Amino acid sequence: MIAWTIYITFAGAILLLFLPRTSARWIALATTVAGFAISLLALSRMPIVDLATFKTIVRIPWVPMLGMEYHLAVDGISLTLALVTGLTAVSAVLFSWDVEHRQNEFFFWLLLVVGGSYGVFFSADLFLLFVFYELVIVPKYFLIAIWGSTNKEYGAMKLTLYSFFGGALVFIGIIAAYAATGSLNLYDLAQFQFSTQLQSWAFPVLFLGFAVLAGIWPLHTWAPTGHVAAPTAGSMLLAGIVMKLGAYGALRVAMNIFPQGFHMWSGYIAVFAVIGILYAAAVALRQRDLKFVIGYSSVSHMGFVLLGLATANALGVSGAVLQMFSHGVIGALLFAIAGTIYRRTHTRDLDTLSTMGLSRALPFAAFAFVIASAASMGIPGFSGFAAEITILIGTWKSYPMAVWITGAGMVLVAAFTLRALKKSFFDTAVSTNGGATSVSSNASANALPPITIAEKWGAGLLMFATLAIGLYPRLLLDRIMPAVEAMRFLKQ
Repeated sequence: MIAWTIYITFAGAILLLFLPRTSARWIALATTVAGFAISLLALSRMPIVDLATFKTIVRIPWVPMLGMEYHLAVDGISLTLALVTGLTAVSAVLFSWDVEHRQNEFFFWLLLVVGGSYGVFFSADLFLLFVFYELVIVPKYFLIAIWGSTNKEYGAMKLTLYSFFGGALVFIGIIAAYAATGSLNLYDLAQFQFSTQLQSWAFPVLFLGFAVLAGIWPLHTWAPTGHVAAPTAGSMLLAGIVMKLGAYGALRVAMNIFPQGFHMWSGYIAVFAVIGILYAAAVALRQRDLKFVIGYSSVSHMGFVLLGLATANALGVSGAVLQMFSHGVIGALLFAIAGTIYRRTHTRDLDTLSTMGLSRALPFAAFAFVIASAASMGIPGFSGFAAEITILIGTWKSYPMAVWITGAGMVLVAAFTLRALKKSFFDTAVSTNGGATSVSSNASANALPPITIAEKWGAGLLMFATLAIGLYPRLLLDRIMPAVEAMRFLKQ
C-alpha cells in the first residue's frame, strides 16, 4: 500500500498537464493529502516488528541482463521520512495557494520533487534509488529559476551544479559496488564482504556524494543561496525533504554497504559535522536577511544529523533519523512564515522588519514563528529537543569532546534564533525628534493582508507535528531504532 505514495503523486503531476489551471491547486492538494494519508495509515497499521527490517513491498524485473529491478521496500527509517515528506508537501501546497503565474507547471514540478523523494526512501535497488535521486534535481531548478526571487538564476544553477557534482560521486560509488558484486540489490550489497582496500576509497566517495545534498561543510554553500532564491514552497521542500535525501542515502547506502570504510572515516565525519554546526550558526548570527538566517540555520541543524550518523551507535543514529524528521518540520515552518512575511511586506531585511510592528499586524505569523523558534532552539516539549538530546547522548558514547564543542553551537543557535524573532516581530525602532523619544512603526503594516485560512492550516499541521513528536517521541523512535539496529555497520 505504501508504494501508492509514489504512484498517486506522479499521477497527480501528469494530470496537471491536461486539466485547466482553475483546478491545479486542488489536484495538488488532493494528491499530497492522499500521499500523507497513506503514510499515516502505514504508520498506524504496520506492526513495529515488520519495520525492523527493510521489507520488500514490490519487486519486478526491470533490466534483467544488468540485474536492475523495480524493487521497493520499507522499514521504520523510510516510513518516518515518507511521513515528513507527505506532511511537508501538504503544507507547501497550502502555502502556495495564491500562486497565479503558470500555476499548473508550478504544481507539476512540486509534485515531481515529492514523488521522486518518496521513490528514494522506498527504493531497494541501488540504480532505481539513483534514478529517483537524480529525478528530483531538475524540478528543483525550474521551481527556483521561474518562481524564485533574489538572484534566482544564480541560486538555481548553483544548487543544480552542486547536486550534479554530488550525483556524479554517488554514481562512481554505485559502479564500484556493482563491479565488485554484479548486484544492485541493497540487501545483497549489505551482505557482501567488500575488500578493505575498496571500502577505504569507495565509502568516502559515496558518502560525500550524498552528504553534499545534506549540506555538509564545506560543500554547504548551495543551501543558503538556494533557500533564499526559492519560492516559499521551494524553500519548504528543500529544507523539509530534499536535504534529507542526502542524509538518508548516506545512511542507507554508503554506511550500510561499506561498514568498514565507514568506521575508518567516521571520526572525520564527526569533525566536519561539528565544524558545520558551529560555522553555520556563527554565520547565521551575522545575517540581515531573514531567509539567510534560516538557510544557515538549516545547515547547522543538518550538522546534528551528520554528527548522529558519525557516532556509529544505535542511539546516535536513531537520533539522526529523528532529527531528519524534526528539522524537516521545523525548517519548513520557519521558511513558510518567512515567505508569508515577504509576500506582504516585500522585504526580508531584519532592520526594516523591526520597524513594522508585525506582531500586531500579523499575530498568527508571530505565534507560529515563536513556536518554530522554540522548536529550533531545542526547547523541551518540541521535536528538536527530543532529536538533539538523543544525538548528544549517542555522541557522548563515541566522541565526548564533540558534545562539549557542540554546546557552543547550541548557544549560537539560540542567539541567532532569538535575534531573528525579536527583529522580525517584537522589536521597536526608537527615533528622536527634538529631544523627545518616540516609538516609530510603519503605518502601512496595519494594512497588511491577514494570514489566509490555507496558510493557517499549513502552519497548524507543522506546529502540531513538532509538538506531537516532542511530547511523545516514542511514536517514531520505537519504529526507527529496530531498523537502525538491524543495519550492518553496527555489527562491525
